[in-house]
Amino acid sequence: MMVSLLNEVPAMTKQHIESDPAVMMGKPVVSGTRITVELILEELGAGTTIEQLLEAHPRLTREGVLAALRFGAEVMHADVVYPISKSA
Repeated sequence: MMVSLLNEVPAMTKQHIESDPAVMMGKPVVSGTRITVELILEELGAGTTIEQLLEAHPRLTREGVLAALRFGAEVMHADVVYPISKSA
């Protein structure tokens, strides 16, 4: 399913994000690394700064981080329902 989503992502993002079943179980990663888009989004969501990510992952580039954010945004355009329940 994710491979089909990659086909719908703008070319600029595709230069930095790839998906290969032999790498990280096919999860989208920053090209040339094993750093998943999922990891980048989780870290940024937890308050890690881009600078901290770059320091922790020397192969990661600012362009790769921004491409992961663009990819995440594009994936959210898919017609999928994400049920979110309210906490009591």
